[in-house]
Amino acid sequence: MATLLLTHPCFVNHDTGEGHPERPDRMRVLDKVFADEIFDGLVRDDAPLRDDVEDAILRAHPQSYLDGIKSARPGPGQPSVRLDPDTVLSPGSWEAALRAVGSGLEAVDRVFDQSNDIKNAFCQVRPCGHHAEANKSMGFCLFSNAAIAAHYARAQHGLDRVAVVDFDVHHGNGTQDIFWSDKDLFLGSTHQMPLYPGTGAPREEGASGNICNAPLSPEDDGGPFRAAFNNRILPALRDFSPDLIIISAGFDAHEADPLANLRLVEDDFVWATDKLMEAAEQQAGGRVVSMLEGGYDLEALGRSASGHVQMLMGA
Repeated sequence: MATLLLTHPCFVNHDTGEGHPERPDRMRVLDKVFADEIFDGLVRDDAPLRDDVEDAILRAHPQSYLDGIKSARPGPGQPSVRLDPDTVLSPGSWEAALRAVGSGLEAVDRVFDQSNDIKNAFCQVRPCGHHAEANKSMGFCLFSNAAIAAHYARAQHGLDRVAVVDFDVHHGNGTQDIFWSDKDLFLGSTHQMPLYPGTGAPREEGASGNICNAPLSPEDDGGPFRAAFNNRILPALRDFSPDLIIISAGFDAHEADPLANLRLVEDDFVWATDKLMEAAEQQAGGRVVSMLEGGYDLEALGRSASGHVQMLMGA
């Protein structure tokens, strides 16, 4: 069985401006990482610009939100627009955002396509998605990529339950907002607290207990992170019994990352990936779709994503 890698050259055209941490070099460093011969076994394809992408977005965001992003986008040669102090629309952002969403849809289709041998997928995309609430762009995010993929998986493939597990250092408030009232969508999240965006307390459980937040304290390392997974996230995930696991794979909990204060290392992300693959084997036919979120120290991002994808490959 193979691992699918989805990405596209247009992701570097999402121009966030000089000094912005979510920058095109994140894609360039991952392109170099995945060019190594150890990744020769990957099945590679372009993140697509799909005809159904706007319909898929509307499963997680209302029409008014989609129309607002459309109307705000600058045309070719026009200056970028800031939707908030952190979130930028440049002339290249619209295509990038649609292909980021499309990669999640494509990955879901491919892991459920019995005519191929794709078992799991990694979507190397930007802009990130997990901070985008149903009606609000924020935190570098335009559309809630993982939440849209989860909704699509249920609608297109008839799944009963889909889980998102998010180990980005920042809480996935957008995914939580979109999943909150749907008992058949699960979010499990580890994240630093206190930290942007200020959500993610354990008491935030969703309308049906379908949200499991396991916040970590500043300076926590792999020990508390693994305990949070073992004691909270994985038991809740088993109880939910998903048909598909989507990973919001942010690598900014790494000790080298400049935007937070956790002290994880590459082996911690590899360990978490292994645990999620094990859960998927037990309950979801091994089907995993991983979507890139944060990670802003380029060397740490490269090493962490390398370990994550090698684990997906079974290397």
